[in-house]
Amino acid sequence: MPLPSSAREGVILLHGLCRSSASMKKMESFLSSNGYTVLNVDYDSRDSSISEIAESIIPASLNNPVFVDCERINFITHSLGGIVLRSYFSRNKASKLGRVVMLGPPNQGSEVVDNFKSWGLFKVINGPAGMELGTDELSTPNKLGPVNFELGVIAGDRSINWINSLFISSPDDGKVSVERSKIAGMKDHCVIHVTHPYMMKRVHVMQASLDFIRNGKFKK
Repeated sequence: MPLPSSAREGVILLHGLCRSSASMKKMESFLSSNGYTVLNVDYDSRDSSISEIAESIIPASLNNPVFVDCERINFITHSLGGIVLRSYFSRNKASKLGRVVMLGPPNQGSEVVDNFKSWGLFKVINGPAGMELGTDELSTPNKLGPVNFELGVIAGDRSINWINSLFISSPDDGKVSVERSKIAGMKDHCVIHVTHPYMMKRVHVMQASLDFIRNGKFKK
């Protein structure tokens, strides 16, 4: 059911590594049809560090004129987008910040990066931000600390990339293990039988994301 105008809310969508806003179009349409003002952000995920990406896109997104009448602004992120968000809010606050849903976030890094980061082609394809997503204690996700906002995490447990999954602690979504999607301070966590590349397009993931934005918890 659409939100009443008196409770107008916004949602900012942040796509993942080597993706574009096109990957979040179905999520954008779904949220818009449920009464939310949606900003589907497109950014270059391959040319800058995670902190540089965060500072370049998140303040501008929060201050976008489409949200002028919104009382609260939520976020839904996929993969790298979640770490970009954590990076920004480890240093900043936003008075209108609502709830956050992260889809397949490498919150404790990914073993895929550990095993392939020495390959020149991997670095070319994934750029500086991708190289920051390892599982060691000095990786960016593991240096950011607990989250300080209301967070729900959706992890996938289905993989179509068996090569990647050979290196990942099972269960996993082909890029991130269920366990490494978790982060201290999160409010809720759920596992859905989806793959990393396509989870944001699946109806049950979109519905679960909406449930958390509305209620602060996933339906069990």
